[in-house]
Amino acid sequence: MPDKSSEDSNTPSSKSSEGMIFALVGNPNCGKTTLFNALTGLKQKVGNYPGVTVERKEGECFLTHGEKVRIIDLPGAYSLNARSPDEAVLRDVLLGRRKDTPKLERVIIVLDASNLERHLYLTTQILELGIPCILALNMMDVAHERDLVIDFQALSESFGGIPVIPMEASKRKGITELKQSMAQAEVPASEFRVSFAEEIQSGLKSSWNELKTSGVLVNEGSLLEPLYLLSDHDPTHYGTKNKQMDAIHDCQNKLANQFPGWEDKLVAARYDAIHDITQKAIRRPDEIESTFTDKLDAVFLHPVWGWVALLLILGLLFGLIFKVADGPMGWIESLFAWAGDWVTGRMNEGDLRDLIVDGVIAGVGGVVIFLPQILILFFFIGMMEDTGYMARIAFMMDRLMSRVGLNGKSFLPLLSSHACAVPGVMATRTIDNPKDRLITILVSPLAGCSARLPVYLLMIAVLVPSDEIPILTKVFFLLLMYGLGIGGAFFFAWIFHKRLLKGDGAPMILELPAYKKPAFTGVLWHVWERTRIFVRRAGTVILGISILLWFAVTYPKSDNPDPSVAMEYSLAGKVGKIIEPVIQPMGYDWKIGIGLIASFAAREVFVSTMSIIYSVEESEGIEPLRDRLRSERKADGTPVYTARVCLSLMVFYVFAMQCLSTVAVVKRETNGWKWPLFQIAYMTITACVGALLVYQIGGMLGYA
Repeated sequence: MPDKSSEDSNTPSSKSSEGMIFALVGNPNCGKTTLFNALTGLKQKVGNYPGVTVERKEGECFLTHGEKVRIIDLPGAYSLNARSPDEAVLRDVLLGRRKDTPKLERVIIVLDASNLERHLYLTTQILELGIPCILALNMMDVAHERDLVIDFQALSESFGGIPVIPMEASKRKGITELKQSMAQAEVPASEFRVSFAEEIQSGLKSSWNELKTSGVLVNEGSLLEPLYLLSDHDPTHYGTKNKQMDAIHDCQNKLANQFPGWEDKLVAARYDAIHDITQKAIRRPDEIESTFTDKLDAVFLHPVWGWVALLLILGLLFGLIFKVADGPMGWIESLFAWAGDWVTGRMNEGDLRDLIVDGVIAGVGGVVIFLPQILILFFFIGMMEDTGYMARIAFMMDRLMSRVGLNGKSFLPLLSSHACAVPGVMATRTIDNPKDRLITILVSPLAGCSARLPVYLLMIAVLVPSDEIPILTKVFFLLLMYGLGIGGAFFFAWIFHKRLLKGDGAPMILELPAYKKPAFTGVLWHVWERTRIFVRRAGTVILGISILLWFAVTYPKSDNPDPSVAMEYSLAGKVGKIIEPVIQPMGYDWKIGIGLIASFAAREVFVSTMSIIYSVEESEGIEPLRDRLRSERKADGTPVYTARVCLSLMVFYVFAMQCLSTVAVVKRETNGWKWPLFQIAYMTITACVGALLVYQIGGMLGYA
């Protein structure tokens, strides 16, 4: 293999005022994020790499003698032969091709000790770059369970004497030893190289000259950069200019014609070298016994019992959402009621007091009250990810999803969208096939995100009084709404696959990690990151809309003291009256219409809108919103919020887009307005038609 690359003037500088720069690199599911959290704690910054939607994490770490260093958590990848934006970013950072990222001084390669042969593929590619590296052998406990004996000295010697640190990051074992190795003044760069045929090297040298002339390369004298660029089969993802893209395609075609199967030969040569290393460094048991993971998979991946287990787990989740969160929700409700009373008792009567009490406190409090239930949802998702069960769900869903033109990889973004559609849409970058990725982006917002949860819970509370009907009925309605969302996502994925984006879907290749005990610190960090987004929305978007809405329902003022008349006279009331004839067939009055319009920016704003509307309407105090809705009557004395109206509203929010943040990220992911506008159109039409059918068919069947 050629010598390591050297940098020209285009390569990022290694100088930094914040200490030495380390990068964490590893395959997915190797425990890299757990190690990053253990090293950096809360000293993290999260963003995106400019020009792509790949998450960028940086943090600070203090070593054994107090030295401060910077750590960059690079995207998880299986290879530098990029097949996704994540792998392309990793490749470009390691090759020094990204000017927004400083030159890496050292790399910590995190490996799953129980699956070394698979993880050493990426490791050997990185070692060839000549960057000083430390091998962090994580998950040693899993390796011990499988009776694997690893000779750390032999492994180190195979790679030229680089440090090898055994670890269990989830238990913080090996962290001190890793920091000591990081603090060493000198860490040797590995001289490891994989040899390959002279004719392929000759072809790469020819390509190097062409790519250099076209301005594609930034490194002098190394064949590694053209090697990894030419083994990238979709360079259009990564922002190369037209001239550069044409040069890459030309060189790819020439190599393919001159040396058919050249990439396969390189892969085989690399695995031969890895096999020789593992033969020396790993001693395996003579007989492989059934592991704990195998026993669990016999149940969780069973064609029948696997689905039963999944339904039981989801039922438990939704049961806890109602039962466990009930107490904390009462505390939050009491806190906001106390805050309203406190402001009322200390401020003179007037518009400012009404704005704070009926606009800010009632609006924000109406959404924040659902925080305990959202915390439970995030906690369960984090637990399923950390234990390894999430990958099993994707595996089980692959057969079902392949029938609608997707594969199991699409399920992970869909499941992430149950927390928030924004990271769910961004998670589609792991899908290699562009058609599958676009279809997944278009249907991801149909998953029941946490912003829908307050609307569902409010309507279920009105529909199913807790003192009259068992909790399982509430769980049923909640499961029904989430099931309807997933069913809708599958249906539209099938439609788009058959009519809009025709083509064969890509098969799914998925690594199933071993089951492991969840690292509660990592799970809590997962919960904190997502909760922070929800609370920030409550403190910004929802607060702003609540204030604007209060002005809309207050002005212009009417001389009539009747709150109902004053509401109708206001700007919001007039808008609601204008759209009432359109939404009346769905069972909605003009007040609900105000909520639908206000919640276009964010679904949960519907709840705060109702809080503001009914707080303004009653001046005697702040009662629970659900009780207000239950007691709301039409002019003829019949209830406004009947079973048909509650179900119709829930179905509307199952399918409605109603989220500007999602619109923005879809626009960014698809590089234009064509697909987000199409998405808004099809989801809004579906929401209106679905709500209309529920209300009208319910009436035909004799329901109120």
